[in-house]
Amino acid sequence: MGKIVFFDIDGTLLDHEKKLPISTKQAVQALKDEGHNVVIATGRAPFLFEDIREELKIESYVSFNGQYVVLDGEVIYKNPINEQALKSLSNFANLKEHPLVFMANEEMKANVTYHSHIDECLQTLGAIHPEECADYYLEKEIYQSLLFCKETHENEYAETFNELNFIRWHSLSMDVIPFRGSKAQGIKQFIDKVGYQRENVYAFGDNLNDIEMLQFVGHGVAMGNAPDVVKNAAKYVTKDVSDDGIVYGLELVGLLK
Repeated sequence: MGKIVFFDIDGTLLDHEKKLPISTKQAVQALKDEGHNVVIATGRAPFLFEDIREELKIESYVSFNGQYVVLDGEVIYKNPINEQALKSLSNFANLKEHPLVFMANEEMKANVTYHSHIDECLQTLGAIHPEECADYYLEKEIYQSLLFCKETHENEYAETFNELNFIRWHSLSMDVIPFRGSKAQGIKQFIDKVGYQRENVYAFGDNLNDIEMLQFVGHGVAMGNAPDVVKNAAKYVTKDVSDDGIVYGLELVGLLK
């Protein structure tokens, strides 16, 4: 039985220009050729990385930081945010004049017509500002929300909403997921389903939302471009994503020669 390797997207599979290095694409194919299972583990919504899945021919993924898990095109785990928690968050954020984006599995909506912070952050993901639908969370299962505020406001949200988990991914934005949700939890659901032991599980990541994942798997690999707090959570540290970091890391852990 081969190993299973989970890859984050931004800063891990994709470089600082949001491009997929040729060496990374070749390494992913080489892993498959060796009989290993390759899975994406990302904070992105499924509709925000369709192009990457198609290019790498990957049909299994852990999305929304672990809240929506798909195995070979089939959904095997869903963990939406509690509707009442979203209502309370929306009311609180409105008082602070902090906009929100609500993300379902197929699309996302904003609670404002337009906000420059939403535009700036989503552009980094190759996405456009979503349409307004302030009550979208009442219509669809929401697996992740994006809260747009600066770091100085982080603590008041964390202290007010103990049923939610806030993870910063941009200087202007945080991911919002259920309190016990994480990539690690999504990966646990995945490996339990397919029957892998943790010692045969590898993960590559570079940001704060990857910490639990890197600690959970048997072989956590932090990218060279990761902050120290992420590197300290990993068993291995590879080179920068733009310096063939994926290839070097796979060689480091012995999955490629």
